[in-house]
Amino acid sequence: MSEDIRIKQSIVVRSRPDVLYRLALEPKRRVRWDPHLAVAEYEGGDGRLANNVLVRFKFTRRLLGLGFTAKYGQLQAPLRGGWESVRHVGPLEKLTQGWVFKAMPGGTEVTLTLNARIRYRWIRQPLERVLNNMVVTTLLELQRQVDAPGAQLVEDMGREMAQKQKEEQKAAKKAARGKR
Repeated sequence: MSEDIRIKQSIVVRSRPDVLYRLALEPKRRVRWDPHLAVAEYEGGDGRLANNVLVRFKFTRRLLGLGFTAKYGQLQAPLRGGWESVRHVGPLEKLTQGWVFKAMPGGTEVTLTLNARIRYRWIRQPLERVLNNMVVTTLLELQRQVDAPGAQLVEDMGREMAQKQKEEQKAAKKAARGKR
């Protein structure tokens, strides 16, 4: 008897919807930042993001290295998009992932929805926990990917400020010694 799992999480990311759309749905970009994917590539074709295009995904070893083929659908750049598995994925009969990008002041609200149909009832609880963790970490990694250049800039500026303060302290010590 199959059972359904539905997981929906949202996060606000300081970026434009079109940038996030490409990061989340373009396989070549997604595999660079998503820690759960080892492989993400188009199957045949011209390799463009479009409805009904087949994509080959492979999870990392932590997720048993499961490989599967998915078909893109409901693509409306830069508002929404998603994919669904063509065949079963290990203990899952079907796996679908949907992204919604809603522009708001100061960034974009990103909602990730994951639906899975489980083939065996006994594996529901541990699998639901794994899938929930996967959704949350995927959203956090997306935010980290977008914030990485800004965070690096802030870190570099902090280092420069600390260096200036050290130099000023050394100059103040030398001046104090010279007055003695």
